[in-house]
Amino acid sequence: MRRPTAFRRITASALAISLTFALTAPSVAQAEAPADVAAANTRPQQWGLARHAMVAAANPLAVEAGVEVLRKGGSAVDAAVAIQAVLGLVEPQSSGLGGGGFMIYYDASTRKVTAYDGREMAPSGASNHLLVDDGGKPLPFVDAVLGGISTGVPGAVAMLDMAHRDHGKLAWGSLFGKAHELAADGFIVSPRLAGMIKSRAPQASSPDAVRYFSKPDGTRYVAGDRLRNPAYAQTLERIAKFGASGLLTGPVAQDIITRLHEGPRPSTMTLADLAAYKPRSGPALCNPYRTYVVCTPESPSGGLGLQVALGLLAHTDINRRSASDEKAWFQFAQASRLAYADRDRYVGDPAFVNVPEQGLLDPEYLAGRAALIGEKAGPVTFGKPKGAPVVGPDATAEPGGTSHFVIIDTQGNAVSMTTTVESIFGSGRMVDGFFLNNQLTDFSFAPRDADGAPAANAPAPGKRPRSSMAPAIVLTPQGKLVAAAGSPGGTSIQAYNLKVLVALLDWKMTPQDAVALPNLVAKGDAFSADKFPEPIMAGLAARGMPLSTGKGEESGLQAVIVTPKGYLGGADPRREGVARGF
Repeated sequence: MRRPTAFRRITASALAISLTFALTAPSVAQAEAPADVAAANTRPQQWGLARHAMVAAANPLAVEAGVEVLRKGGSAVDAAVAIQAVLGLVEPQSSGLGGGGFMIYYDASTRKVTAYDGREMAPSGASNHLLVDDGGKPLPFVDAVLGGISTGVPGAVAMLDMAHRDHGKLAWGSLFGKAHELAADGFIVSPRLAGMIKSRAPQASSPDAVRYFSKPDGTRYVAGDRLRNPAYAQTLERIAKFGASGLLTGPVAQDIITRLHEGPRPSTMTLADLAAYKPRSGPALCNPYRTYVVCTPESPSGGLGLQVALGLLAHTDINRRSASDEKAWFQFAQASRLAYADRDRYVGDPAFVNVPEQGLLDPEYLAGRAALIGEKAGPVTFGKPKGAPVVGPDATAEPGGTSHFVIIDTQGNAVSMTTTVESIFGSGRMVDGFFLNNQLTDFSFAPRDADGAPAANAPAPGKRPRSSMAPAIVLTPQGKLVAAAGSPGGTSIQAYNLKVLVALLDWKMTPQDAVALPNLVAKGDAFSADKFPEPIMAGLAARGMPLSTGKGEESGLQAVIVTPKGYLGGADPRREGVARGF
């Protein structure tokens, strides 16, 4: 199997570190949540401690499938295949066979990190006017999402197929058993899925969704009902036998094309587009953060934006503060705003646009931008790093129907993967048991500005839209695994991931405490947040940062750290995930 490429070397000297936390948890078999976890989380059963291997994912059935593979001697990538197959069935509002994703893989034997890009791709017939009407105005978002034009060539299965060829231990066809069983025999509808089924999202009312989620008597499925999906089981049989080709060629591919050419705003996608899809792999984007090394995928993922935000916070004293300090949250928010401004302006598919990565991560540039954090919130705009091209403003609308999972296998190899169909139930169009993505609405709805300068994230044939997904793996400078984390959440992913990394690395919190912290998403002049304690709310308001609570998508963070007692994992209490191992 091909070895991954080495992660980027860090030239700055740093002492070897190991992440240790004061843990008082008993053995896994009799585990009860530590007091600090229980105090912060009303569902303490979501956390887990394991000596040999760990999985943290958004649904207990997916976690069970992953742990089962690991117990059989499977690798972290083997478990990822099984987990994704189950998530696409039991959490179809978030990810699936018809979607895409980003994965980073840590090889414990070589201490190298590889990034895998399974981002969806625009068909060869797409144009830069994909998301505008005949008069040149941006389409209403709902019209674009429900049209066939919103779907990109799916990449998640192809990416997993590639990663499995590189790092799999068990036979590919053996990894779909749990998902096949759940599809054929039925699974119990969870409260979260039930809420999505009855939501006001337009995709939930699409003909395909109504047909799938309605019982014979015409009523919708509710939490506790058993839902069967024999068509999904049959699709899994093809994928198990033929790999990604079982999805991207043959009868399933034909069904995808047929469905996309039906109804309003039909797609230009062809069978050739599906068959030609190739995932990407290469060195992860790894950069120092204090005494750690943080690795993420390259663009068009959200990794660069997250790395910029960390680079800005490295110039603050947030590491000497805590989650109860309003100035720490102010620094966090200001760094977020500056990083979002740069990301929105410059990041796109590097195969099509010049992304000024080195300029954005240049220490001198970051120091200058960090000086703008100040003491009060003021106007924020993008900077001008070295090598920055002339590009127009961004007009990307990015809701999120996304999931994240973390895996560490018995050899110490790790996977951090974010996976998505974009919005809730993707485009609302379904074939052969799974929903198709609406990922192309992650392109900018305005391809050029008034002066004609193209947006970095404008649509183009064969281009991959910019993503916020930024799965992260943290290492020591010597390449030892420290932690892995990530989150769904649309454009808010950058802020969610930044929060959990600050909480783990700077504030030394347990994973469960870290993921359960309130979220603060600061972008432009908008400051949306969970409910913070009143002193923090008042302090931020006095700094010109009044928080707007109860808005935006919830996070779904998963995080696992390496401790002297084993692997300690946490799952976001806002969703249904758990962390389990053995």
